[in-house]
Amino acid sequence: MPDLNMAASPSLDPTSLTYAIVVRCGPHQQSRALSAFQFTKEVLLQGHKVLSVFFYQQGVHTASGLRVVPQDELNLTVLWQQLSLDYDLDLGVCIAAALQAGITNQQEANRYELGSDSLASQFSLVGLGQLAAASAECDRLVSFGGD
Repeated sequence: MPDLNMAASPSLDPTSLTYAIVVRCGPHQQSRALSAFQFTKEVLLQGHKVLSVFFYQQGVHTASGLRVVPQDELNLTVLWQQLSLDYDLDLGVCIAAALQAGITNQQEANRYELGSDSLASQFSLVGLGQLAAASAECDRLVSFGGD
């Protein structure tokens, strides 16, 4: 008979939360976009789980591998890429908004007969269904940006 006083899974912290993050502000909105990154990083450092980060509306520009960042600004694309590598974090980009912004992966570039792709590494093009699934699974859905 199992011990009912033991936690079902001793490796899971009962105070740990799962988050889904939506980034709706572009990298040109440096302070808002940086807030999204810093919040996500802090959540991870505190031991919580981030199911996914979803870049939507102007946020899709963060996923462009062709952006040139002024020397006096932080490169948010590189920061997100490193966070993704460090924490095995999914960086989903709304495919419809990305295509409108000229951001494509190799598959979409081939589909539309474009010369090359422009999606930065660590980012992936996904549909709104991924955001819906993450929001249904998470304890907290946090959105940054938008008007």
